[in-house]
Amino acid sequence: MRYLGRVVLVAVSWGAPLVAQDTLRPVEGVRVGITYTPGLRPGLLVLGGPRQELLDSVRAMVERDLDFSDRFEMITLPGSDSLMLAIGAGSATRGSTGPFVNYALYEALGADYTVSVLDRPDSGLAVVVYDVKGRGVRRVVPVRVTSVGHGEFRLAVHRASDEVVRAAAGTPGIAATRLLFVQGGRVYRVDADGADVAALTPGGANAMSPTWMPGGAQFVYSDQRLGQLFVQDVSAGRREVIPPTTSGQNYMPALAPDGRVLLFARANDEGTHVYAYNLAERCCLQRLTAGRFSDNLSPTFSPDGRRIAFVSTRAGAPQIYAMSADGTEQELFAPFDYGVTGSSYAPEWSPDGLHLTFHRDVAGSYQVFVMDAASRTVRQLTSAGRNEDPTWAPDGRHLAFVSSRTGTRQLWVMDMDTGRVRQLTRLEGTRLPSWSPRIPDLTNH
Repeated sequence: MRYLGRVVLVAVSWGAPLVAQDTLRPVEGVRVGITYTPGLRPGLLVLGGPRQELLDSVRAMVERDLDFSDRFEMITLPGSDSLMLAIGAGSATRGSTGPFVNYALYEALGADYTVSVLDRPDSGLAVVVYDVKGRGVRRVVPVRVTSVGHGEFRLAVHRASDEVVRAAAGTPGIAATRLLFVQGGRVYRVDADGADVAALTPGGANAMSPTWMPGGAQFVYSDQRLGQLFVQDVSAGRREVIPPTTSGQNYMPALAPDGRVLLFARANDEGTHVYAYNLAERCCLQRLTAGRFSDNLSPTFSPDGRRIAFVSTRAGAPQIYAMSADGTEQELFAPFDYGVTGSSYAPEWSPDGLHLTFHRDVAGSYQVFVMDAASRTVRQLTSAGRNEDPTWAPDGRHLAFVSSRTGTRQLWVMDMDTGRVRQLTRLEGTRLPSWSPRIPDLTNH
């Protein structure tokens, strides 16, 4: 208890407001360290440190990223931000990257790992991951930033957070990802933590259905006013029309996993059909669905590129069908009871190909579902408010979707493993999200 008393005194002395860019503290899911009992997830404690704008910003972002990864029980002390690394000398152990590491105290608080953001004179800013039970440094993750900012600064910190998750959990996090969404006829992007919202397309158009190109540097979307599809750079803003979409009404684009083939829906007087176009070679437009006076739309590739799920009205109400990538072997995919099950829309394969998510009409309100692709067992995930347009994170355990549970349509994120749901955006009237792959660091290439 002697060490706990010293910790609280140090934490209270740091009670002044932070001057950092990201100072929002994680609230939902936080556990108080003194009373914390370890569960299935490892306990993680983000340590405090010197008050500097850059360190404060990086520390706050890393803590939030780790919380939003949903892989840890986040531990804090009452009335404090976190613990300082260099406290207590009695049972502390001298570490290679800091003056003292009080493993005994951190273990008593329920931590399996502790994380510290340090500015090292010899090698610069880094996030250090300590293995509490192993009594050693698990990993040192460099953070290549020199000042607080947006864009690349945030992505650099997010990438460091993802490597912390990899060091502690074995697989990387999803902080260095972004989402596209539509609001007021424009495409916006937002970081996976809900910050750094930016408009990507000009006003005055009617942009719809944005989807990412592999790598996260470009995206494809439809301009409903023109009936055309465009591919656009995220950073430079340059866009070009996709050649076969200069005629007719073309919408709902989807890309093959390697980005070479583009799927989209084209409408005419006889219905709507799914087409494939070789985007890499700019040739070979092919119609994949057939039948008059039916609508076939919302195509999505499986992650191996061999199958396509889509929505069709061929049996009456819109339901989820599947076919081979060449248009053969078309079949009903998501089971339904004719006249009982509501219409189904917006399918998307999980990154591992084992599941499919979509939304379905339940008693007059859309709800998000997930289906096991092998057994075709369907499970409802949401019930509060109207929930639609689900999209997978690259980790295959998080879903973003549009929900009206607060009264207006906004983006929310659900962790499939824990059931935790958090609000991502606060812009009213958001629609049609698309989650990016992990965005690579191209600055050193």
